[in-house]
Amino acid sequence: MSNDPPSDTPDPHTVPRPETDDARPRGPKLSELLLQIAADHPRERISIADIMQRLDDRAFGALIFIFAVPNMLPTPPGTSVILGAPLVFLAFQLAIGRSIPWLPRLISQRSLLLADFARVISRVAPVLARAERLMRPRLVLLATRPFDQLMGLMCILLSVVIFLPIPLGNMPPAVAICLFSLALLERDGVVYLAGLLTAILSIALISGVVYGMIVALIFLLSDVLGLVKER
Repeated sequence: MSNDPPSDTPDPHTVPRPETDDARPRGPKLSELLLQIAADHPRERISIADIMQRLDDRAFGALIFIFAVPNMLPTPPGTSVILGAPLVFLAFQLAIGRSIPWLPRLISQRSLLLADFARVISRVAPVLARAERLMRPRLVLLATRPFDQLMGLMCILLSVVIFLPIPLGNMPPAVAICLFSLALLERDGVVYLAGLLTAILSIALISGVVYGMIVALIFLLSDVLGLVKER
């Protein structure tokens, strides 16, 4: 048996990642941080990689929120497909327990005008700030890694639902994903449960809509085939 004194160096396998701490992340809140990024970015265009770098250890929850929020609003056709792809990448990494988010260069190097980014953030930040004031670390058991991974699995399913070409069908799943991302950021188990309930209701609602569309299509095809046979 070794008599060496215990080392003060923590075992990297036992050190919790920042996002699974029970306490709320230190520093500015997401709403404040997004406003700072929009205000002091040095170039005329801002890329997803720039945003990821500034978000640091909150990148998972923050990026999921950023990509999910536009789907809560009516958007031009095809927008949900563009925004859904990064969500699938991020949700998958969250589900497998990855601590640092990664996006393919094709996605991370996409950029937009800083003025456009600032305009969107100026609309989202006040609403986000009001939500943040209501949140705090609660039900901390739900702020641990197994539940983060379950959250990732749910977000994968919801992201796939967002891909479906259903009119306004991307809104309910996007709300659920936003709640999950805020729960991840603020370590709020109550918001996590709200996101889980919203996710279940969203999937049930979309499933009903898809089922109705399939039934309507079957009836339409049967009517068309019936008319063809009569002729």
